[in-house]
Amino acid sequence: MLDAKLLEILVCPQDRGPLLLVDDECLYNPRLRRAYRIDDGIPVLLVDEAVDITDDAEHRRLVAAASGQAE
Repeated sequence: MLDAKLLEILVCPQDRGPLLLVDDECLYNPRLRRAYRIDDGIPVLLVDEAVDITDDAEHRRLVAAASGQAE
């Protein structure tokens, strides 16, 4: 699990906006629809390694999971 203080200071390397923690699965930027993986508790905030989320259902799932809601 990522430390709350760390989450407060982490931003998307592309648009410098806040990221959503999706369980401990990834950090998600809903504005750009980009997911950054977390390896062994370490966020991999590299633009080249981010996954673009093009599916609307997956986008909604990530946003809902980040806010603690089930879809």
